[in-house]
Amino acid sequence: MLIARTLPDLRAACLRLRRHAEALAFVPTMGALHAGHRSLVARAVASGAATVASIFVNPLQFGPNEDLSRYPRDEPGDLGALEAEGCALAWLPNVATMYPPGEATAVLVRGPAERWEGDARPDHFLGVATVCAKLFGQVRPDRAYFGEKDWQQLQVVRRMVTDLLLPLEIVGVETVREDDGLALSSRNRFLTAAERAVAPALVRALRGVAERVGYGEPAAAPLAEARAALAAKGFGVDYVALVDGTTLAPLERDAPGARLIAAAKLGSVRLIDNIRIG
Repeated sequence: MLIARTLPDLRAACLRLRRHAEALAFVPTMGALHAGHRSLVARAVASGAATVASIFVNPLQFGPNEDLSRYPRDEPGDLGALEAEGCALAWLPNVATMYPPGEATAVLVRGPAERWEGDARPDHFLGVATVCAKLFGQVRPDRAYFGEKDWQQLQVVRRMVTDLLLPLEIVGVETVREDDGLALSSRNRFLTAAERAVAPALVRALRGVAERVGYGEPAAAPLAEARAALAAKGFGVDYVALVDGTTLAPLERDAPGARLIAAAKLGSVRLIDNIRIG
């Protein structure tokens, strides 16, 4: 596996890969890789494309009350995981490379970036869209792979790519879960043993709402009951909502493409999840 830490090295490596591959696939990450990340790399590799993965903890998407320094980092372990999955090139830029002095441009996405995570974490999606636009410009992939666990983020990136006419396809990959249903996340390692035992209640609550809404019940009561049940288990609930899967606009009833989304804090860890109806 090739490793690039500077833009000249990245460009040379991407040119080298393109000489031997019909397509270039890209998996952007912030490191601390788990089985969910590895599934993205495996999917990209299985497509037959030469696969590039980035590791960059993006300061622009952390809010003032979010501890950037606490985000887990494990470069040797991450590189080993990428190589084991068949990744061809790891891109490890530093902050000065991504955000050089004097730059004056950021990418603001409205539409699917509004509400939910957009309300809970102001400017988070500005950071996501800006870093993704930069990474796409650096790597120039034919397609990029994102996990469906961060459903709103996936729709924000798709909207940006469509609106800016960027020449790549965004591929969503199904959420990878533990045996008890908990969606994999780099932050799960910060759950205490007691919190980890409670954490799967989040997806169970979503599944309960999905069953009722899927049978035609209006969403208001099931959603309210799910929020109350989670609060009773010790979650600090930000939202549990039924939304249009593309626009993230709230829905009152099930509809084609609808998605149930949730975010709640358990101890020091903020968990997010989503499922489709049916």
